[in-house]
Formats: sequence, C-alpha cells, structure tokens
Amino acid sequence: MTNLKTLKKEISPYEKSNTKDSIWQLVNTIVPFILVWIFAYQSLSISYFLTLAFAVVGAGLMTRIFIIFHDCCHYSFFKNRKANQIVGTITGVLTFFPFYQWQHSHSVHHATSSNLDKRGTGDIWLLTVEEYQAASFWQRVAYRLYRSPLVMFGLGPIYVFLITNRFNTKEARMKERINTYIINISIVSIIALLCWTLGWQSFLLVQGPIFYIAGMAGIWLFYVQHTFEDSYFKEDKEWEYVKAAVEGSSFYKLPKPLQWLTGNIGFHHVHHLSPRVPNYKLEEAHYNSVPLQNVPTITLSTSLQSLRFRLWDEKNERFVGFKYLKEVAPNKKNTNYISVQVNENK
Repeated sequence: MTNLKTLKKEISPYEKSNTKDSIWQLVNTIVPFILVWIFAYQSLSISYFLTLAFAVVGAGLMTRIFIIFHDCCHYSFFKNRKANQIVGTITGVLTFFPFYQWQHSHSVHHATSSNLDKRGTGDIWLLTVEEYQAASFWQRVAYRLYRSPLVMFGLGPIYVFLITNRFNTKEARMKERINTYIINISIVSIIALLCWTLGWQSFLLVQGPIFYIAGMAGIWLFYVQHTFEDSYFKEDKEWEYVKAAVEGSSFYKLPKPLQWLTGNIGFHHVHHLSPRVPNYKLEEAHYNSVPLQNVPTITLSTSLQSLRFRLWDEKNERFVGFKYLKEVAPNKKNTNYISVQVNENK
C-alpha cells in the first residue's frame, strides 16, 4: 500500500477549488432544480405520473445540491471560507441540513471512519459479531430493526432529515445553535410561503416525493460506500488513515448521468483520502493516480449485495449477514468469540 505521504502528494494538486467551476456548478444544479420543481407543479393539472417523473429528476438534482453543501462543509467548494459558510447555509436550507451541526459530525466521521473503537458519531450503527452475541434481547431487536432496509431507507429519510436535523446536540456551541435556528426558520418560512401561494396539497404532492426519493438516495450512497464485503475496520491501535480511506471507502462506479447527479461522490475513496478535493475534481484525481484505481470497486448491480451485510466479522475481516450466526456461531456457548460490552449509547 502506498504510504499516506506519497498519496497525499499525488492528490494535492486537486485540492484547490476553481471559483469559475464552483459557480457554474451552482448554476447548472440549482437553476435546473427550480425549473424541474415548477414543471412538476404545472404537471399536476395533467397527470400525477408526469409529476412523479419530474420529481425523480428533482430528487437527483437535490442530491447534487447536497454534494455542494457537503463540499462547503469541508471548505473545499470555494477558496474563501466565508463563501463556503454562506453557500453551505443556503444549500443546507434547500436540503434540510444544518450547516455547522452536520459539518461537525461529518468531520468526526472522516477522522474515525473504519475505527472500531471510535464509532458513534456521523456514521451508521454497526455491531461486530461478538458485540451482537453479547447484546441483550432488546438491543438485538433494535439493531435488527435499524439495519432492516424498510427502516433504514423507508423511515430513515423522515427521521434524519425532518427530525434529528432540526435539533442541536447538547454539546453544540452558540454559533452552531444559531445556525440551526436560522436554517429551521428559513425552511419553515419557505414552506409557509409556498403553501400559501400554491396550496399545501400541491406543495406536498411535489416536494414530498422529491424530498423522500432524495433522502433514500442519500442514505443509500452513504451506506453502500462503507458497507461492502471486504471493507476495512480495525481497532484504534491498528487503524491507519490511508487504509481506512482507500480500503474502507468504495469506488462506486455509476453510469455517467447518475455520476453527474450524485456529484462524483462515487469516488468516495478519493474524498476520504483528501476531503479538500472539490467534487468536480474527484474523477480526475482518481484516474491520475494508479494506486487509487486499485481500490474496492462496486457497481449498481453488485452494490445490491450490501443489503445483506449487517455485522462486521472481526475474525475474518468481512461483512456478514444474520444468517452467518446460524451457520457458524449458532449461540454464544458454542463459539470461540469473545463477548464484549455493547455501547449502551448506540
């Protein structure tokens, strides 16, 4: 494995944003989103199936807006820090995300991704086989529900984007709290205005599917790019940043239209190696670095296999499903796994 210093040297030329490219991306993302939203509203008088078709496109564009928000959180979209904060707050309103709150949790995610001893902030709840076997009955039930596709992708968008994103954490600083309040007030004001001018039924019929589909897509992208069979997870003493980036984050090879709509986030290994690379330079960085091309690669079809991965098997260093417990470890008494304390805060 190429060491961090060498890879960082190869990636460093791509870490500088280009103001012209950033502004153009704002234009070619937000303007089409507004137009598609208007077309979806106008189509309500024609056919709701046509409205849903526009909503799917709108959801893709909303996902792309989130990637801009995401880059602003890393201060990689513009050279100017203040510009990132302003655009990040505006795109946060459009995507229902609080800028400073999410910036903090996501930064923790980058610093601790694939570290088994530092789970719990900005990531998806994950138990190892040993931890699951040591868990109580109700903890197992809660975990199974959490990891089920119906809950994660069905209820997840509503719970995360509409509920948890609206509240500050207990540790939040004043700047973070104020930013969350500003974004919440802005969201409510825009919704109230649109409901007043268009009617609340029409607003929900258009915004509802756009929001829900975009939410499912966002959770899916985050899930699948860290949940593949031969991923990378280590205890803190063995954890290495570069391996966590290029082995614990996948290259999600998507068709060009989907790659565009998802803001190149499929090059997730490049992003984790260097969050300062703006999304529109991730592809170039990937193809101009030979080591980065030899990373775990998944496609639309192979990524579906991730749905059956629920637990991390430390012994064999791979993801497994719940069936694995019946096949290899039917109960705690008949296995060689070591029971560990389950984090009650999960």
